[in-house]
Amino acid sequence: MEYKRKIIVYGDYFAEFYDKQISSVKNKINYVLNLVRVEEHIPSRFFRSIDTVSGLFEIRIEMEGNIFRIFCCFDEGKLVVLFNGFQKKTQKTPPKEIEKATQIMKEYFNSKKGDKL
Repeated sequence: MEYKRKIIVYGDYFAEFYDKQISSVKNKINYVLNLVRVEEHIPSRFFRSIDTVSGLFEIRIEMEGNIFRIFCCFDEGKLVVLFNGFQKKTQKTPPKEIEKATQIMKEYFNSKKGDKL
């Protein structure tokens, strides 16, 4: 199976979220992350842009009536960088979660600039 995208994790944010999940949710997360890796066009039910923040996306997971989101961005075209995740309890994504993801994304790109100096 050929990968269309590489996925990396920035910081401990994703691991902290992932480690708290039960095994069935972890399996679903792994399934959706694999779709992100291998599918040329990721179905919108699994992957969407955040309209209010340029370059920020959410990976969407639904499991047994629970909704989970993992924020990410693209870097260097085919690289997906995972940030924070959370369990959604309302229809709208909480603004504080978007703000947190935006801050992490800025940290990520600033850290890359620092590596090039």
